[in-house]
Amino acid sequence: MHILLMGPPGAGKGTQAAELVKEFNIPHISTGDMFRAAMKEGTEMGKLAKSYIDAGNLVPDSVTVGIVRDRLAQDDCKKGFILDGFPRTVEQADALDGIMKDLGLSLKRVLNINVPAADLVERAVGRRICKKCGATYHVKFNPSKKDGVCDECGGELFQRADDTAETMTNRLSVYEASTKPLIEYYQKAGIYTEVDGRQAIDKVTKDLVETLKD
Repeated sequence: MHILLMGPPGAGKGTQAAELVKEFNIPHISTGDMFRAAMKEGTEMGKLAKSYIDAGNLVPDSVTVGIVRDRLAQDDCKKGFILDGFPRTVEQADALDGIMKDLGLSLKRVLNINVPAADLVERAVGRRICKKCGATYHVKFNPSKKDGVCDECGGELFQRADDTAETMTNRLSVYEASTKPLIEYYQKAGIYTEVDGRQAIDKVTKDLVETLKD
């Protein structure tokens, strides 16, 4: 059960990945987690990545691909994984195909949680986070019982500086431009499925699970 999970910022990938981990008992592997683990463990690729990051430079594809290869070669990935945040380009998708082939694995399904941009902007602008415990609320969809106060710990709720309509619209434009070729790539491969992310969380989970069990 080797899965690639896609979706724009704010589509709920993290929430759905957690549900799929419980359902299929396979690891959720995000690019950020891979980088942090490789640098913490001091692997050859981790040290190389750190040298670029410390210098304020972008980590080149060759290093990113090396880190992905190292992670996917670990024993817990043999029976499956949920890959999140890689690939981001067609070139990286080609590299992932090569890694999977070398490891004797293959992608079963590419799942894209699709949510229209207008909905995502509304989600972002209305999001509120507790300063104390990190609990997340939404002024419209999931409001706290008392305005500006966390239900869990009584902490103050705040709006992140980047949770604005302008910032979110820009992020979504960049995401759409970069992922359109990827979507076409996996559509041609016949393993791409789109799920409506506007539905209730449990309905999105149900659709994802049914697709994977098909």
